Amino acid sequence: MTRIALFAIMLLLIVTTLLSATPGEDINALTATISAEFSGKTARQWGEAVTGVRTRLATDERVLALTLDACGSPTGKGVDLHLLNFLTREQIPATLFVNARWIDANLELFKQLAANPLFEIANHGMWHKPASVNGRSAYGIDGTRDLKELIQEIELNARKVEGISGSRPRYYRSGTAYYDELAVQVANRLGHEVIGFSVLGDAGATLPAAKVKAALSASRPGDIIIAHMNHPEAGTGAGIMAAVPLLKKQGFRFVRLSDYRLQ
Repeated sequence: MTRIALFAIMLLLIVTTLLSATPGEDINALTATISAEFSGKTARQWGEAVTGVRTRLATDERVLALTLDACGSPTGKGVDLHLLNFLTREQIPATLFVNARWIDANLELFKQLAANPLFEIANHGMWHKPASVNGRSAYGIDGTRDLKELIQEIELNARKVEGISGSRPRYYRSGTAYYDELAVQVANRLGHEVIGFSVLGDAGATLPAAKVKAALSASRPGDIIIAHMNHPEAGTGAGIMAAVPLLKKQGFRFVRLSDYRLQ
C-alpha cells in the first residue's frame, strides 16, 4: 500500500469518526455535529404523540409499564415516599423519569433508587422543557429555543444520571411530554428512545385519588402509564396503590420499559 493510499484511509477514518460523534465527546463538539446534521430542516408536528414517540409496549400480554416522572420545578422537588415504599414492598417495577433539579434536591434517594434493580432510571431533561427546535411552548412552559438548547436539555441530564449512577439512560421524556418530530430524531441521535404514554394516570399530579384509580383500572395490555412521584400532597400515590391490587387480580403484571419492545 502506498503512503498516499494509507493517508487517504486514515483521513477517511478521522472524518467518519467526526461525523459519528458519540455522546461521550465534548458537549460543544457534539452540539456542533448534530446541529449541522439537522440544519435547514423544519419541524411540522407538535404534540404528545408525534412521529417516533413510543406510547405502548409491543405485546398483547397482560403487562403494564408504570412510568413515574420527577419534574424538579420549584414546586415539584418533593418525594412521594409512601408510593415508592409501596412499590418496593409489593415488588412493582417502574421506570423513573428524573429531572436534573430533582436529582440535586434528592441526591441520596436518587442513588438508592438507581441502585434498586426494581427500577430503571430515565431522562426527564435538564430544565424540564418541552422538546422543540424553535421554542414552541406547552402548558405555558417555553420549549427549548433551538437545536443547541434541545441537545443540552437531553444530553446534560443524561451525563448527570450516568455520572451518579454509572448507567446512561436509554429513555427520554420531555417536560410536559410535548415534542416536535425533529426533537424526537435528535433524542434518537443521542441514544434515547422517546417515551410518551397511552394511559394518563394523574394529569400532571392534579387528579384526586379516585380518578387516578379509575384511569389505571381502565388500562389495556401493553399500556404505558404516566404518573408522578414528586407530589406527595397529590392523589397520585393513593390512586396507584388502590389500583395496583385490582389490576393484579385481573391478571396484569408490571414491567419496566426495557423488558419489552416499544411501539
